Amino acid sequence: MTDLVWRATDSETAWAKINLALHVRKRLPDGYHQIETIFAFLDQGDEISAGPGTGLELAIGGPFADGLDQTDNLVTRAARRLAEVSKVQRGARLHLEKRLPVASGIGGGSADAAATLRLLNRFWQLDHSIDYLAEIAGPLGADVPACVTSRTCRGTGIGQDLAAISDDGLAGCTALLVNPLVPVSTASIFAAWDGIDRGALADGQVLPVARSGRNDLQKPATALVPRLTDVLDLLHECGPVIARMSGSGATCFALFDSLQAAERAEQRCRTALGEIWTMTGRFR
Repeated sequence: MTDLVWRATDSETAWAKINLALHVRKRLPDGYHQIETIFAFLDQGDEISAGPGTGLELAIGGPFADGLDQTDNLVTRAARRLAEVSKVQRGARLHLEKRLPVASGIGGGSADAAATLRLLNRFWQLDHSIDYLAEIAGPLGADVPACVTSRTCRGTGIGQDLAAISDDGLAGCTALLVNPLVPVSTASIFAAWDGIDRGALADGQVLPVARSGRNDLQKPATALVPRLTDVLDLLHECGPVIARMSGSGATCFALFDSLQAAERAEQRCRTALGEIWTMTGRFR
C-alpha cells in the first residue's frame, strides 16, 4: 500500500456531498424513488490516487478503510465502466484514502466513483467532458452523476436530472458535519419512508429554498437511529443558518456564517456527544 501511494502520479478529491434539502415525492416501480433535492459539495473528502499498472488494482487506506472490499466496490466499478465505454486497454494502480464515514449520507462511495472517473479520464488522457462523465456515471448509482460535477445543483427524477442553481448564498458559509458513527442502510431508510408526498421543493435562491425545504428521510432515520435526535437538537442549539440530516443519514450538518462559529459548535458537539466524527468545510 505504501509503495502504491508513493508511486502515484495523479490524484483527485472525492468531495463530500450534502443534501441541503431532500423531498421524496413517490416510490417508483423499479425500486427507486422520485425525489427533489439540492446537492452541494464541500472542499473536503476522500482522496483517490493513480499510478501506472498493467491491470486495475485498488488498495484502500485511511481511518474508514476497515471492511471495505478492495476488489469489487464503486471505485473499481467506475474504473471498469470508463475503460469499457472508452475502449481503454491500459491499467492503473489506484489507492483510496477513506476519510469519510461509510454509509453516511454524504456521498461516500458515490463521490469515490465520481472522483475515479475524473481521475482516470485525466490519467488515461481520454479528454471526455464532465457532462459525458456524468452521463456514463448513471448506472453506477443515483448520486454519482451529481458527484461527478460536484457543483451546487438541483436534482430531480431519481437525482440524476441535474440543473444548475446559483450558490451565491453559500459563499460565506462554513459547514459542520457530525456523524454518530452509526452506519445506516440507504435502502432501509427509504423503505421506512411513510409514502406521503409533502410537496415540491420551492424555486429561488439556494439558501431560502433550502431553509423552506425539508429532508423527508430524517424522520424514518431518527426512528431507526435515535441518537440522531440528540445530534440534531444540539446543532439547532448552536444557532446555525440551517441544520438538518443529509441524504439518508446518518451524517447531520449545520451551516454557520463563520468558521469560528462552526468550530465552536464542533467543540460543543464533541464535548456533549462523546464518540462522534466531525468535519468542517467550505463550499466549493
